[in-house]
Amino acid sequence: MSDRLLTILNDCKPLTDFAAPRKGLTTGDNDTFARLWFEISLTKFGINGNSDAKWYPMTKGGDFRRWYGNNSYVVNWENDGESLKNFKDDNGKLRSVIRNSQYYFQDCISWNDTTATGKIAFRYQTREFIPNASGPCVYANKNLWYLFGLLNSKVSQVLLEILAPNMKFEVGQMGLVPVIMEKRPDVEDAVHDTVDNVKNDWDSFETSWDFKTHPLVRCKSFLPKEVAEDAKHHIVDMNMIQEAFTNWSNECYLRFEKLKANEEELNRIFIDIYGLQDELTPEVEEKDVTVRKADFQRDIKSLLSYAVGCMFGRYSLDVEGLAYAGGKWDSSKYQSYIPDADNVIPITDEEYLDDDIVSRLCAWLKAVYGAETLEANLDYIAKALGNKGSTSREIIRNYFLNDFFKDHCQTYSVTGSGKRPIYWLFDSGKQNGFKALVYLHRYTPDTIGNLRIDYLHKMQRVYESEINRMQDMMDHSGNAREVATASKRKDKLAKQLKECREYDEKISHLALSRIELDLDDGVKVNYRKLQTAQDGKFYEVLADSKNIMVKEKK
Repeated sequence: MSDRLLTILNDCKPLTDFAAPRKGLTTGDNDTFARLWFEISLTKFGINGNSDAKWYPMTKGGDFRRWYGNNSYVVNWENDGESLKNFKDDNGKLRSVIRNSQYYFQDCISWNDTTATGKIAFRYQTREFIPNASGPCVYANKNLWYLFGLLNSKVSQVLLEILAPNMKFEVGQMGLVPVIMEKRPDVEDAVHDTVDNVKNDWDSFETSWDFKTHPLVRCKSFLPKEVAEDAKHHIVDMNMIQEAFTNWSNECYLRFEKLKANEEELNRIFIDIYGLQDELTPEVEEKDVTVRKADFQRDIKSLLSYAVGCMFGRYSLDVEGLAYAGGKWDSSKYQSYIPDADNVIPITDEEYLDDDIVSRLCAWLKAVYGAETLEANLDYIAKALGNKGSTSREIIRNYFLNDFFKDHCQTYSVTGSGKRPIYWLFDSGKQNGFKALVYLHRYTPDTIGNLRIDYLHKMQRVYESEINRMQDMMDHSGNAREVATASKRKDKLAKQLKECREYDEKISHLALSRIELDLDDGVKVNYRKLQTAQDGKFYEVLADSKNIMVKEKK
């Protein structure tokens, strides 16, 4: 440690003279009291002044990310946390710990109390939040933004490496951070600008509750009407996803560079204030800039996820943000594109149905970008996916068939909490005999019965008809190659039909049980509940069940 750092640590006032670093609550059982926000019904979410709220945002660490984000968890704080405050074990001992409740629902700065890299990241939290023990917060009546700039600077980092020389950053160590307080409007302005910048990045993805619309829809280019009338041939180019991706890529690049510049300016200011010019430089490595650059494959897959959300009515082309996530359905929100009526979207390995997921995607692309650009946009999507197939539609179909649900589970997951998908995949097995997506928030006790009668049985009739057609081709064709192809396809169809019939036996028990789900229970509980018949027997009908549902108690 240098003489200058030693002087700073000895002579400067500690953070506790200006602010209150405080640890938050411990639920005692996160499976009971904590959820990821997208599992619950929006009608019970404690944001935007919702007076009927049960679930409130909760800080809880997360990945390395500075300034804003990692807003994923909610905690049951219904009736001022009544059930949490009375949560006891079998011996009557209180399991939950409600710490520092006088600080709940205040603007603050949170941080991860544990880090695998030794680097620490601070984030702004709005007044809707309750702090968790693993996501402690700094509270200050004044100078919060100045302190925020300091804490996310290189100066704070080097001081905390001395105060907490391990992977754990406790509130006591945080309270010892030496503070040189100056009146610096430039610091506050830079911090405000940085938070806005990073929030825009966080809200560009659907795992943010402030997500409004997909960037590749928002970033479409439109010609002014007076220009369009004289240059109609240009309109097609303006409504291509490729054009939108270019615009989005430029936006991300500018945001990235702006954040990097802001962080370096803040570093420069605090290095000067603390007199550490001989020890620190203001430069920030690109890997430490925690906003995302555009990524061709990721962003196209994200667009497909948004399209599926529109198919289910979770999103709408006519309103911003969540159009439906529980509560009362409002059909007036959907004019430009009408969601699926029965909450079942089949995924087939060939073009058998006129309402399968690929057909619906084509209709959605026409609604968003226009019919003239459909083929070019399909080609562009297929190029990004890189799946097998001889045509764009085939490549996209194979993506939905093999990879979409895996990507969805990856998107709707948080480190340490596992997968929490909201679109559930009914999957008959390895032969891809039957696959269909269902949106959790629109599920009713009739959903499985409708899926079985209107889709599973329909696919069985399709396979039977195709098997007969292949047999007829084998009986009447004189072309040996054609006969061999028909024979091979008939064998495949026979396996798919057999798989569907076996699947039908399992799903019939669940359809007759008319299972009810409660969104408050969360994905893991409901994933098992949906597959458990009235007699208590478990029938595995959903994809990746072992890795998603709550473990069965013995």
